[in-house]
Amino acid sequence: MHRPFIAALAAAALLAGCAASGSRTVVDGAGPDELLKLRAGPGLGYKVILGLPDGTELSRRDCVTEVGQLWCCVTLADAPGLGGYVSADYLSDI
Repeated sequence: MHRPFIAALAAAALLAGCAASGSRTVVDGAGPDELLKLRAGPGLGYKVILGLPDGTELSRRDCVTEVGQLWCCVTLADAPGLGGYVSADYLSDI
């Protein structure tokens, strides 16, 4: 198999794990002129999928610690098929 195919398969598996419903949460603390980065995996080394402004409602599933940082698997409340990982530091329960 080729590396790009393996990387795409791994990313799809991570995103599939975020598809299940979870507790409701909202992006909080990114700032008025900043966006929270929704990433393809739990860490800064993963590709940015989308920027999320404060107030964006999400469904949070599981959280994992990566290099001392807590990352949560989330999906957008308005688009449950779109998901990834965000830093838990910028989430507040609804």
